[in-house]
Amino acid sequence: MSEYEVRKGSTENLQPEKLKAIMREVFGNAEERDGAFVATFGAIKEVRVVPGKKSMTVETKMDLGVSDEVAGQTIKAYNVFLEKATGYTAKERGKRAKKKAKEGKL
Repeated sequence: MSEYEVRKGSTENLQPEKLKAIMREVFGNAEERDGAFVATFGAIKEVRVVPGKKSMTVETKMDLGVSDEVAGQTIKAYNVFLEKATGYTAKERGKRAKKKAKEGKL
């Protein structure tokens, strides 16, 4: 399970309908279950997203037996989803995670 901060100008993406729309756009499907949004895509058996006020919690269940091509497509789609939802690129998310780890907050 991972928690992702959302850029200040992108917090509207945490609104239920907006988040669901982003998931449908990227993964092709999304449904609401028990206060979370759930989708599947490629090697992702299930991605479960729980929105907060300034961040979101994401839990994934992966199928490790997929081809390299499917795995690559899955990684790209997951990164596109995170960028659209959080407003941070993969590089920015990595820098923020390193900074938190150094501060002992991870």
